[in-house]
Amino acid sequence: MIIDPSELPYSQSCENNKHPILSVLSTSFSRCKQVLEIGSGTGQHATFFANHLPHLIWQPSDQGIYIQPLTKRIAFEGGDNLNAPLTLEVSQSWPCDHLNLDGIFSANTLHIMSMHHVDAFFAGVKQHLSPEGKCCIYGPFNYNKQYTSESNHQFDIWLKQRDKNSGIRDIEWIIQLASAAGLELAADHEMPANNRLLEFYKRA
Repeated sequence: MIIDPSELPYSQSCENNKHPILSVLSTSFSRCKQVLEIGSGTGQHATFFANHLPHLIWQPSDQGIYIQPLTKRIAFEGGDNLNAPLTLEVSQSWPCDHLNLDGIFSANTLHIMSMHHVDAFFAGVKQHLSPEGKCCIYGPFNYNKQYTSESNHQFDIWLKQRDKNSGIRDIEWIIQLASAAGLELAADHEMPANNRLLEFYKRA
């Protein structure tokens, strides 16, 4: 496969946040052997994290419409510990039964999903994440139903104009869903640009 790097999908925000996220994942996933990424998008996170976490197998995934460009990125930049992407819709059966997942990661997805799909996300985590496994979720969140910054407020307005079912989620609701999925909040990491990285572990 001949790939022109200029034709690969690109996200500036991925470039901006990959180092801060890695600083957390390098500890959170230090004992993990196989991590599933939900919503791999351009693949920039997948290739970067797999390269810097060589002790584990990174399994990217996304909706079907994003698989072809994601596959190209992985073919161009991926190493031996980066699998070919899976087609995964959170509200449908996850194609993960053959995987022994002790880590799940997702960045900038829960505010794009509908509330129904966020619920389905945690149902999938409950089903597929091994006991004592880690689930790390990056993105903006509200606290006590309040925005943490004016920029997040404006971003939420933009999200809802784009899709009325999307929007920045309340951290209290996320923790409630996580608890129902057997997860406990281990840490709430402050990140640049008014984002957070929520680190959960699954109860044994």
